[in-house]
Amino acid sequence: MAGLYTKIVSTLFFPLHEWLKGHKTVSVHKNLEQSQWLSKDKILVKQQQRLQRFIAQISVQVPYYQQLFQDHNLSAEQIENVQDLAKLPFLDKHTIKDNFAQMRATNSGAVTPFTTGGSSGNPLTFLLSNERVSHDVAEKWRATRWWDVDIGDKEIVAWGSPIELGAQDKVRVLRDKLFRSTLIPAFDMDESKILGFIKQIQQTNPTMLFGYPSVFHLIAKTAHQHQIALSQLNIKVIFVTSERLYPYQKEMIEQVFNAPVANGYGSRDAGFIAHQCPEGNMHISAEDIIVEIIDKQGKVMPEGEKGEIVVTHLATGDFPFVRYKTGDIAAIDSQTCPCGRGLPVLKDIEGRSTDFVVAADGTLMHGLALIYVIRELDGVEAFKIIQETKFKTRIELVPTVKGALSEQLSKSIISGFKARLGENVTIEIDVVDNIAAEKSGKFRYVISKVES
Repeated sequence: MAGLYTKIVSTLFFPLHEWLKGHKTVSVHKNLEQSQWLSKDKILVKQQQRLQRFIAQISVQVPYYQQLFQDHNLSAEQIENVQDLAKLPFLDKHTIKDNFAQMRATNSGAVTPFTTGGSSGNPLTFLLSNERVSHDVAEKWRATRWWDVDIGDKEIVAWGSPIELGAQDKVRVLRDKLFRSTLIPAFDMDESKILGFIKQIQQTNPTMLFGYPSVFHLIAKTAHQHQIALSQLNIKVIFVTSERLYPYQKEMIEQVFNAPVANGYGSRDAGFIAHQCPEGNMHISAEDIIVEIIDKQGKVMPEGEKGEIVVTHLATGDFPFVRYKTGDIAAIDSQTCPCGRGLPVLKDIEGRSTDFVVAADGTLMHGLALIYVIRELDGVEAFKIIQETKFKTRIELVPTVKGALSEQLSKSIISGFKARLGENVTIEIDVVDNIAAEKSGKFRYVISKVES
């Protein structure tokens, strides 16, 4: 019966819901289901054709790009392929903020202001059109079905953005009940609330989970500590997104829930960039999104080499994102995936540049280098690392025993950090009762204020 209900939701109720909202999600999704099985070369040819139409559109209809093409003495015909995008400057948050009104197409349809979560410390407001939303939802829907689950299957969503939580009106509550989607707020994650979430998961017995990896890791860790068995539930997959998924989180979540973790990479502003298939590879949504990898000088890197991810979203004609710098690091894999999909693969995604720290001698290292120092020590319940300067790093730490931090534990942390950052670096430990989430509800374990 559950399978029948899911089919009714995915083929009737959800399409009706999207049609009423003015979205073309169903037709976009139908095309995506077919195009994913094309060869990589054929997908990229179609991408190039769409890029040409997109550039021709925004060069005439978007004041910012109309002026930009004039200033650079360019015509739309000169942007024939992805390589030609290098003729255009990069786009960043400051540019969007400074040119907000000019970024909107003169003939745009209905658009909705949207604001990023601000976990980077620099929130951005931009405009979302029905076209963009339709493509984003369709891409997520396609990736969901890779794991043999669908809209209408029971799901629990662990989310914390005030944008979503503020929208819990009667219509949305009714919709969530119809789609069998249950929201648990990722705020104030004290032990009693986590235990309540665990009980809710047991009672709901969902087919899938969706949300922040840090939240599901915390839930899994608490269940493990209290010897609460969650491995016998019918969970097929745990989708995680919006944060860096660390290997130790994945290991704990999969162990406790006895289900695979499927990573999703993207952001509110850049869109759903890549999703993980059951073979473990992160497929780029190449029908809609062009990914360039650049070095520190802005030069495009060849396949296999790591650099900053730059995104051009081809479904943003009403408020374009062209060569948008994400601040994240990755490489494009030259290998094809054994799953049979021709979608290009993004590999070695290392998270935002602020997840990196800079040693006193200038060496750049991932925040994991410091996370592992603390994670391997007994007596630590939670932590947050803030690199104030190259010569000062502060740690907010919640001890296992409330308010108690042994001298031995303190020395171990300080010596471990100094070994990585430099002996002349000051390490301060602030003992706190809890670690607050960002305003978006996400947790950031490492924040560096040092220019890398």
